[in-house]
Amino acid sequence: MPIPAALNQNSFDTRWYTLRRPAAPDAPNVWRKWLLDSGSLTRHLMQASNGDFRVEVVRQLWHRPTRSEALALGISPRQMALIREVQLIGLGQPWVFARTIIPATTLTGKQRQLNTLGNRSLGTVLFRDPTMRRGPLQISKLRLSNNETVWARRSVFRLANKPLLVAEVFLPALQRVNYRLK
Repeated sequence: MPIPAALNQNSFDTRWYTLRRPAAPDAPNVWRKWLLDSGSLTRHLMQASNGDFRVEVVRQLWHRPTRSEALALGISPRQMALIREVQLIGLGQPWVFARTIIPATTLTGKQRQLNTLGNRSLGTVLFRDPTMRRGPLQISKLRLSNNETVWARRSVFRLANKPLLVAEVFLPALQRVNYRLK
């Protein structure tokens, strides 16, 4: 079963835990560095793949966020938001499934460009914006529809003080990548 099909909106309506220290026992050793790194995941994946990296949009639509997502963003769960789901592919394999929730109020001014990213990486926009601030990282173990579990992290970013939520699910193929975060 392809990973995007195994994940659904309910997969993201789960408990997320804020990690307060790098040695948090919650995260398994194999995933800890990926889960706790606050730098650009896109940059790390590009380095790990020696440039054989691309973004593939799975879907982008206006929809209601999950209760957990709305709470993290400080918005009503009834408020519509732009939901963008992508696969981050390195060496021809999906390494990360990412889900971004962008409230309509965030898509104003310079941030309107977030609506038209296409196959460009969100990380390249976020980490180049001097107004970007990142909230605390949270992690969770997500259960896929096939009962497999995967580790994920999420955080709220603010661009010009306007929020968006990014969740990144680390897929099994990434575990086989021999790469050290710098």
